[in-house]
Amino acid sequence: MADTCGQVLLGSGLTVLSHPLMYIKVLIQVGHEPLAPSLGRNLFGRQVYQLPGLFAYAKHIMTIDGKAGLFKGLGPRLCAGSIGTIVHSTVVQKCQEHGTPQVLGGQQKAVEGSLQHVVNETTKEMIARSCATIVTHPFHVITLRCMVQFIGRETKYSGVFDSIVTVYRQEGVLGFFAGLIPRLLGDVLSLWICNLLAHLINTYAIDDSMSHTGEIKNCSQAVTGFFASMLTYPFVLVSNLMAVNNCGLAGGLPPYASVCPTWVDCWRHLSREGNMSRGNSLFFRKLPAGKLYAVDQKRFF
Repeated sequence: MADTCGQVLLGSGLTVLSHPLMYIKVLIQVGHEPLAPSLGRNLFGRQVYQLPGLFAYAKHIMTIDGKAGLFKGLGPRLCAGSIGTIVHSTVVQKCQEHGTPQVLGGQQKAVEGSLQHVVNETTKEMIARSCATIVTHPFHVITLRCMVQFIGRETKYSGVFDSIVTVYRQEGVLGFFAGLIPRLLGDVLSLWICNLLAHLINTYAIDDSMSHTGEIKNCSQAVTGFFASMLTYPFVLVSNLMAVNNCGLAGGLPPYASVCPTWVDCWRHLSREGNMSRGNSLFFRKLPAGKLYAVDQKRFF
């Protein structure tokens, strides 16, 4: 229990610090571009038209809503983080107590570092993460909608409890789980890609006789985690867009966003427009080729 409380406190602190970054990222993901492109230089020194980056976007938000405006949606996000940590820890503990599931090797205990051990541990982690994601997704939906209200200056979602009532009255129980499927798929794929790639690298590319083997293996885990998150980013983008799609907010309706019946339709729409990586970078945001900037609509089309 003490470890779980410590994780909740640490996670809450990190959530508060990172919230402005997530807020700006979400607004970019939904296509909100309130500032016109400017002429700048890319990493290679060439002059290109760039969209406003993290700091310019943050300054714009503070100009309108003040510094406190950077923390819209923090309440439900803190709830999601705290509840998710507790659920994750509880499920992991239950899996360890019962010693299940054993995907490979039956009842035989897997040797640590073997493929059998990696698969079994990854399966347990997948179950724990999935349970935490499902339980906390309603708070995630509310968080995103609180953020997207910035676009149309609405006040529809003003608090955790009021927002719960609003979602239920407007969309019923299913409204709390908008965008859940692509989010779950992204989490599961990212976890398996990261762990299996790290296992392959640690087994076949790193010699145990090398110095600082432990540090190298930790580094490989971080690198594979970053690579996996890059590959599965489209699932995150589609999930966030579906969470606000056609929810009654300006940011989830035309002309800002196309109404998509399912997450597959949203995926196809983004793919056709070449926007599968929108919001993935907050710096050196190059102006998309062939896109026109509509100053009045504050978006690309």
